[in-house]
Amino acid sequence: MSDALARLRAAGVPDPEGDLRRLRRAFDGAGLDEAVARRAAREPVSHILGRRAFWAHEFEVTPDVLDPRPETETLVEAALEGELTTVLDLGTGSGCILLSLLAARPEAQGLGTDISEAALAVARRNAEALGLAARATFRRADWLSGIDGAFDLIVSNPPYIAAAEMAGLSPEVLREPHAALTPGGDGLDAYRVIARDAPARLAPGGRLMVEIGPTQADPVQDLFRQAGLADLRVQTDLDGRNRVVCGKIPRQAHYSTCIRPFRHP
Repeated sequence: MSDALARLRAAGVPDPEGDLRRLRRAFDGAGLDEAVARRAAREPVSHILGRRAFWAHEFEVTPDVLDPRPETETLVEAALEGELTTVLDLGTGSGCILLSLLAARPEAQGLGTDISEAALAVARRNAEALGLAARATFRRADWLSGIDGAFDLIVSNPPYIAAAEMAGLSPEVLREPHAALTPGGDGLDAYRVIARDAPARLAPGGRLMVEIGPTQADPVQDLFRQAGLADLRVQTDLDGRNRVVCGKIPRQAHYSTCIRPFRHP
């Protein structure tokens, strides 16, 4: 094992001891040698194992989806502070956010959208594995384009890394889908679309919640405010960094009064 640890250290792996322990629990013999070689090439451990723990469950992950991260659990925690029965998850990826919410609220149903068919296939398999396929629908869509119905909660962890920041990312992160990491430019394009279109799909009193980069709280709150959302607040992650922006559509708003509530097919 000392040779394997030395290989990981020489490759610059950030936590070689911890990663080796995880690989040893999953592989032995030739399988472990191959896994160590893949990790030394800076392939994420989650891709090697094919799964990642998130919130209360393990999720299948592949190179087609963003690797679920602990800071995204802040979004799930914030969403569960309020009532929810109909959820829309924009850019669902592995489905980890939507499925974590549905698992915690047995009366809820939801829709996850993504532009990637490969990502949607992963999300559907995760729904089946968790016994949630009866309450979770997945559909290919470019954000809210073509989405009908009114939801009492819309959530999203959109791409938010600015183009200028991409060069500073780790080799592991750069192996993830480029479109799930950055929209280019200042990193705010997805928030502009979501803030523009989501209020029309919120039921009166419904909530919009998005994960953000730590420096993006002010511009994202401005977009929410301009879109007519109220009760704005910022939730911090366990490291004390700004991580989630939340807003609510006023109950007297006219947006969704003529829109049928979302119903699982």
